Amino acid sequence: MAFCPKCGAQVEDGVKVCPTCGENLEAKVDVSAKVTELTNTADITDTLDPNDIQNNKVMAILAYLSWLVLIPLFAAKDSPFARFHVKQGLLLAICEIIVAVVFMIINAILGSILPALLIATSIIQWLINIVFFVLSIMGIINAAQGKAKELPIVGKIKILDNVIK
Repeated sequence: MAFCPKCGAQVEDGVKVCPTCGENLEAKVDVSAKVTELTNTADITDTLDPNDIQNNKVMAILAYLSWLVLIPLFAAKDSPFARFHVKQGLLLAICEIIVAVVFMIINAILGSILPALLIATSIIQWLINIVFFVLSIMGIINAAQGKAKELPIVGKIKILDNVIK
């Protein structure tokens, strides 16, 4: 049995419209299912050496701290675990730079045309930066737990696979 989110009436499973208030029950988005779908990314932890994972957790964590990604890039280049997280962290840093440059260009153009829109673009950029921050935290948590799991959104981008081997 399910309940109508609008009126709270009990409805049979599979019913598309609430018989009490007429609310469309099919149009509701299941947020928890969307979050699970978004965070259900590839995990290659089982393919890596447990000793390598244990010995390089700190290097993997550094990969998500902005330009500190350069430390594990050069200091732990022989570690598959650290390299995995370097690819993820470097990709995240590159995406952050691209977004910053795009918003600098947009703000320069809008600043001369309609300065009031700068507030809207600043809010949008701030929200995108929060997403980057959350992705960094997710990467740090995965690294600290010894997992080699792709980040949501950016993790599937493979442009660095041929550069960092």
